[in-house]
Formats: sequence, structure tokens, C-alpha cells
Amino acid sequence: MLGGMHLLLSGIVGSVAYGLARPGSDVDRIGVYAAPTVAFHGLRPPRESVVTTDPDVTLHEAGKYARLALSGNPTATELMWLPDDCYETRTELGDRLVAIRSAFLSAPRIRDAYLGYATQQFRKLASRGDGTFSADTRRRTAKHARHLARLVHQGRLLYATGILEIRLADPERFRAFGDRVAGGELGEARALLAEAERDFDTMRTPLPDRPDEATVERWLLDVRATHLPPELSGR
Repeated sequence: MLGGMHLLLSGIVGSVAYGLARPGSDVDRIGVYAAPTVAFHGLRPPRESVVTTDPDVTLHEAGKYARLALSGNPTATELMWLPDDCYETRTELGDRLVAIRSAFLSAPRIRDAYLGYATQQFRKLASRGDGTFSADTRRRTAKHARHLARLVHQGRLLYATGILEIRLADPERFRAFGDRVAGGELGEARALLAEAERDFDTMRTPLPDRPDEATVERWLLDVRATHLPPELSGR
């Protein structure tokens, strides 16, 4: 799938990582890879992402991954905070990425990213129709509601503590919320989102105003140096 590219870090994310998986749940994977450094200077730059379905795998080239994580993107960010049993590929550069995960964080970007993604989930809920929908639509509605509650929870905790909780301490609470919203309690989802907005406006946070881009860039430059051919790298 990657050709001459090198996988640096990958793992299982989504419902399995959160502890929300049920029988038949999809297994989602995300990873970061390095393209050969010389490839960036040719006529056809390397692919920035590789996405497949069945299995569901999303891989980002190191440069794109760094930009996504610096923006606060929740899916990219969680790769660096997975429980150990969720990692499937770990390399030295991947471990170094995990070691600098806090360098990617900044208060305004985490607030905007997590609230933004939660709001997207709410819009999907609000557009679901008049409530007379099929069992399959109800399952999707419950899934969107769980995502909303999970994003709000993770975002608030990360904003307040600087730590991202991946495996939820009380997954049943999120399942129950999803089932209630799918049963017609859209107002509960609206109230949860409004409460989160208020919390982000009033909570104290240890996160800086800007991420530590210098640390991230040092890692990315080391990735580039490592993936030079020997005759160019001096090795």
C-alpha cells in the first residue's frame, strides 16, 4: 500500500480504542509514514495521504500529519495518545513523535477543533428528519450522538489538564447518551454542546496560546534526514 514509503507509527483508533465498540463495530486505523526525502524534489511529489476502506485505514505522510496535529485535529492527535495495546507499528521516530505530543497542543486550536468537530456531529443529528426513520438510521444517529459526547468530553479534559483520554473511563454513559438522542432527545445533545462552549470560555488551561512548532519541526527534519539515500545523508 505504501510502496517505497516507511510506516513510522500506526494504531487502532475509533470505537475500539475508546472502549465503545460493539459486536460488528468497524476497526479503524490511522498511521503516519515517511516518503523518501528526494521524492519531494521530483515532478510528482509523494502522496500526502493513503486512505482505504475495508479495512478502514488512513495514513498521512509525516509533513501532512504534523500540520493536522498542529491544527488540533482530533483524529490525528489521538494517534499520539493511544493506550499501548492499540499501537500496531512503532519505530524510533514514531516513539519520538509520541514523546513530543504535548508540543502540538495549543489552547485556541484545541478549543476550536474539538468544538468544531462536535458541532459537525450535532448538525448531522439536527438534519436527521422528523424522527420516523429506519433502524439503520437510528443506529447512525446514536453513533453521531456518541461522537458528539465523546468529542466534548475529550476536548474539555485535554483543555483542562493537557492530557487526552482515549479509553473512556465510563463508556456506558456515552452509549446511553447516544441511545437517548436516537430516541428523540435532540435537546439533550444541544444542551451538552452549549454547556461545552460555556466551559471552554471559563475553564483555566495549562495549554499555551501557540504550539511548540520548533520542537515539531526538529522531529520532521530528522524524519527527512533519516529518509535520505546513504550517498546524500553522509551515513
